[in-house]
Amino acid sequence: MPTMSRNRRRPIIGIIGNRSVLGDDYPVHGSGVINIEAVAQVAGCMPLVIPADPQAVSVRELVAACDGFLFTGGRPNVHPEEYGHEPTERHGSFDRSRDAVTLPLIRACVESGQPFFGICRGFQEVNVAMGGTLHPEIRELPGRMNHRMPPDGTIEEKFALRHCVHFREGGVFHRLLGETAVMTNTLHGQGICTPGRRIAIEGRADDGTPEALHVEGAPGFALAVQWHPEWNAAKDPVSRALFGAFGDAARAWVAGQALPALRIA
Repeated sequence: MPTMSRNRRRPIIGIIGNRSVLGDDYPVHGSGVINIEAVAQVAGCMPLVIPADPQAVSVRELVAACDGFLFTGGRPNVHPEEYGHEPTERHGSFDRSRDAVTLPLIRACVESGQPFFGICRGFQEVNVAMGGTLHPEIRELPGRMNHRMPPDGTIEEKFALRHCVHFREGGVFHRLLGETAVMTNTLHGQGICTPGRRIAIEGRADDGTPEALHVEGAPGFALAVQWHPEWNAAKDPVSRALFGAFGDAARAWVAGQALPALRIA
């Protein structure tokens, strides 16, 4: 089989994994199958699950090994000490190892232009990495809806489209999707309180909750959403557009070119 040149191979997307326990006492690092399928089938890239453990990987090694990164959702939250707040029971559980990998990795990608796409916790990580803060429980805020995953029902019902997200007219998401409003799922408890430096809120739910952002002035694809576009990504037109643009950005990175279709900066 002929060897593919560097500029013709599939880009490698590092998918940030989460630590969990298999059975009663067997710790693992992994990622949801839908993240892997979205990267492989919709973005057209090679998925590589990354253990979010600073004892196993370094930012320097990751940026050298991968062409882009998917910052996935996860049940543990960013530790509030990362944005200057005291932890409480309302902040939930934490994963300090993941914080130690993702936050500096996001900042490195912002500066270099290496493409990344943040989802749910990844959306919140991008904000915190850039100096922003989070609400521990947005459903407690006046006028806000409950954005958490429904406690009962099938997986299809839990990931069903539940609310509208309105995009800034003429903004990055409007240009990418061709729409100023789309329906999305919602499975999160925390949300952005104060946007970080260079964080442009591009989309909000009906109740004002930030749902889409990009990093202003980043030389590459630096987008994140609070919902889960990896669900049904091959069939959902919004998800296809987002992962397709992410894949295009990764291919442009491999080829050493500017973003082919969407000027983010």
